[in-house]
Amino acid sequence: MTEKEMFLNNWQREFGTTMKILKSMPADKGSFKPAGDKLRTAKELATVFVLELGIVDMVVKGKIDFGGPMPSFATLADVLKAYEGKQKEMVPKVQAMSEADYNAKISAPVGPKQMGEVRRADMLWMMLNDSIHHRGQFSIYLRLAGAKVPSIYGPSGDEPWM
Repeated sequence: MTEKEMFLNNWQREFGTTMKILKSMPADKGSFKPAGDKLRTAKELATVFVLELGIVDMVVKGKIDFGGPMPSFATLADVLKAYEGKQKEMVPKVQAMSEADYNAKISAPVGPKQMGEVRRADMLWMMLNDSIHHRGQFSIYLRLAGAKVPSIYGPSGDEPWM
């Protein structure tokens, strides 16, 4: 199995888990926001997953260009629909990358106001890891909003395995 195949397998498995977590937030809780000025609403945090897939598009195109406004969605359901659609759009693009392109370097942010050469594959893994990180944040939102937290890598208090 190539690294690209391993990435694709992991990415698609993690996408399914992330969708399960996102779908666990009650539809009427999209505006839920824990206390704190720097925290996002549940809908805004869910939108980050759509933005993460924008990174995939940039990697495939060979140019990382962060910036621009955060997309806005009317409902949490709209965010989930966009996330699912963008995932379906991006997977074939990564599958179509040659091994040379997958391993080629591109200019990307490597620190505050600092650019460097980064392997495209490493940017894809970074996107996946960052998405998993945000999923962990979202699972806390579920608990704070009074929703059930499904299992992620093992049983949860709301979804025991035994």
